[in-house]
Amino acid sequence: MSALRIVQDRAVASPLEGPGLRGGSAAAAKVPTVTSPSPPLRFFFDVISPYAYLGWTQIHRVAERHGRAVDPIPVLFAGLLGHHGTKGPAEVPAKQRYLVVDTVRKARALGVPFGAPFAHPFSPLVALRVLSVPLAPDARRALVTRIFDATWSGEARSVEARATVADLVTEVGLDAAGVLDAAESAEGKARLRAQTDAAIAEGVFGVPSVLADGELFWGVDALPELDRFLATGSPTLSPPERSAWVAVRPTATRRPL
Repeated sequence: MSALRIVQDRAVASPLEGPGLRGGSAAAAKVPTVTSPSPPLRFFFDVISPYAYLGWTQIHRVAERHGRAVDPIPVLFAGLLGHHGTKGPAEVPAKQRYLVVDTVRKARALGVPFGAPFAHPFSPLVALRVLSVPLAPDARRALVTRIFDATWSGEARSVEARATVADLVTEVGLDAAGVLDAAESAEGKARLRAQTDAAIAEGVFGVPSVLADGELFWGVDALPELDRFLATGSPTLSPPERSAWVAVRPTATRRPL
């Protein structure tokens, strides 16, 4: 099983606020070796999310600025929604319409290739199980990037199809049969469930989410805040501030419709 090292850099400057956020596919950036005692940034994602794709194109540059590695953790977004009793944006018509415009705006601002997927929502299970198979860091990053690009960069490939995912695995220089067999085993299926359950236990409710030094950052919009947090090394809330917020109680609740 071989790992692919990416050598081309097609990043462009980002007009969005927040240092370290620049455009271009994550596959285009060189994969550095990060040697640091600091824990990695845990990046929770589902390939069904265009925001997770956009976040993936940016997270490595933020991490590299602070000497951190990135640990990509696939989770089932539908599992997060089911646990928390919420709906995905694509399940609310008004939100779905806005999602299209918002993601196009963000992609253009970041200089990231972006296009309509083959379908949405779609089943990400095959892709997520494949991306959960233990791989060397370079190989994992290349495969995550390839599957994200195949879905959201304008290729519009059907990543819910086993044959398509197998082709993508081969394209990054990995053994498709071996990876698919591992992904489709009972252990492979349990691995994705366990990752989703562990993410829920740590407070993850949406994708993309990043856990850094005990703090959660949700959404591509939160990456500038993550960058500043890593630069200061200080928690967002002091113990007294956290206690004050925990003590707040509701005086009204919404009735179910």
